[in-house]
Amino acid sequence: MDYSRITLSHLVVQHCQGLGVAAVVISPGSRNAPLVMDFTAYPGFKCFSIVDERSAAFFALGIAQQTRKPVALVCTSGSAVVNYFPAITEAFYSQLPLVVISADRPEALINRGEGQTINQRNIFGTHVLGAVHLSDNDPDFEKASDHLGIVLRKTVTQGGPVHINVPMDEPLYGVEQVPMSFAFDVTRSYLELSPNNSDLSAQIQAAEDYHSCRKKMILIGAMPPNTLSKAVLEQWSNDPSIIVLTESLANVQHPEFISGIDQVISDFPSGLLSAYQPDLLISLGGMIVSKRIKKLLRKMGVKRHWHVGFERPNDTFFALKEHIRLSPDQFFSKAYAFDQTQQQTLSAYGQSSFKSLWLELKAARLKGHEAYLHQAPFCDFTVYQYILAHLPDCINLQVANSAGIRYAQLFPSNKTHNIYCNRGTSGIEGSMSTAVGAAVGVNFKEDKQTVFITGDLSFFYDINALWQNYTPKSFRIIVVNNQGGGIFRILPGAKQVYPFETFLETPHQRNAALLAKEFGFEYTKASNRDELENAFASFIDPSAGPKILEIVTPSTLNDEVLNGYFDFLKQQSGV
Repeated sequence: MDYSRITLSHLVVQHCQGLGVAAVVISPGSRNAPLVMDFTAYPGFKCFSIVDERSAAFFALGIAQQTRKPVALVCTSGSAVVNYFPAITEAFYSQLPLVVISADRPEALINRGEGQTINQRNIFGTHVLGAVHLSDNDPDFEKASDHLGIVLRKTVTQGGPVHINVPMDEPLYGVEQVPMSFAFDVTRSYLELSPNNSDLSAQIQAAEDYHSCRKKMILIGAMPPNTLSKAVLEQWSNDPSIIVLTESLANVQHPEFISGIDQVISDFPSGLLSAYQPDLLISLGGMIVSKRIKKLLRKMGVKRHWHVGFERPNDTFFALKEHIRLSPDQFFSKAYAFDQTQQQTLSAYGQSSFKSLWLELKAARLKGHEAYLHQAPFCDFTVYQYILAHLPDCINLQVANSAGIRYAQLFPSNKTHNIYCNRGTSGIEGSMSTAVGAAVGVNFKEDKQTVFITGDLSFFYDINALWQNYTPKSFRIIVVNNQGGGIFRILPGAKQVYPFETFLETPHQRNAALLAKEFGFEYTKASNRDELENAFASFIDPSAGPKILEIVTPSTLNDEVLNGYFDFLKQQSGV
């Protein structure tokens, strides 16, 4: 086996071994050749080669999303590292563990007019949890090892990306037959790494305050599947003082919870705000998709907001009072376990009608929802409803920004689906690369099919996602093509921008047929309900390769139908 002769390369790779990095996504170059040699030579790494650094970074993010373990990115010097930036910001706000390793020119050649050279030190600024610049002039490798350990621990204990910049001088291609050893323990920093819990006793002191609240709202944002135990879900469902609002990305469902948030709170009357206002808001998970719930809770004026979990909390509602660094199961099962006195206290406050009030509103909205579906024409709205209702059980469902995830919020989720979307920064770039990476990453653990639903702009914007050799045969892409940025027709006031079509909607006549052929995908097109039903009948079935289903919808009808939907709900429910 050939190893590099570059000491810093061995130091970095051995640290990644100690951290538990299993997957390494490499983009080709020359300056990073020693890192390529060592990552492919050392045991324990699954290495992937992806040419486009922007796509590579999102591909790595998809693997991290599924495995919840650090994934390493390796690139050459210069503009290559800058192409990682969109995925780095997504990983930072989605709190996913990425280890970015950029090769660099020797320090003496920076700002000397050397080709493929920029200032890479701290290039990601505040969008990484930590950064270390290893010096090619410093022979103190034990000190460098300590710095690496400090930075790399953060990606596990805090969740998010870190950056290692590695200057390396020529010759870059010299080889050794054995890995380099060090006189110190490289991996001593990584024993029993886990997020830090809050002081449990301090949280128990808040139990009386929690139980005394007669109107509690639990709002769950993006969350990995199976985060919450059945016992905790049942505890919430049996408490009349608790209403639980879940987003599609929460991966949580219960008949006593509200999953279609936008559907339920559409056009909420000001006169009813106080009745539906919680005394205590508890948020779980990551980012919230629904703009309507953000607007409503800000308008209501949340009195107290606690965030429970290891995620960095967002003061979305300008009322964050507590960040309780416990898992939700710990918080609700242990810190708030009821002794006899607490049970009596809860009984005294158990006559709250808060949950029933919200569930009555939910029932009224659902009647209007079903009635509107029966009269709506073929368009984005009815297409998303059909897709979500007819996908098979037990799949990983990846949804692109931006209209796609909003439509997904309006329809019931299949409780067997694991649903994901890049909502850290909510950008359309990288959605498909993330989905492909996730399709690869989920197969580290189990054989599960991944289906990616995307709009046309997200699809064409990230077409380099398909320029790699790792797409599973079972991977499926559904492109809802309304020939432009249909979301802008829906946004209030957007069509007042002149010229709207050219600079916001950006209409086009592209389709995915030739791209599917180029990248080895089976291709089917549907332009009406009958064609959609016929195509969908065999779309998920096993095949010799991955598939694309392109559904063409009318570009000028979607906003009318969606806006009409919310008006109809208000009229039908009388609220």
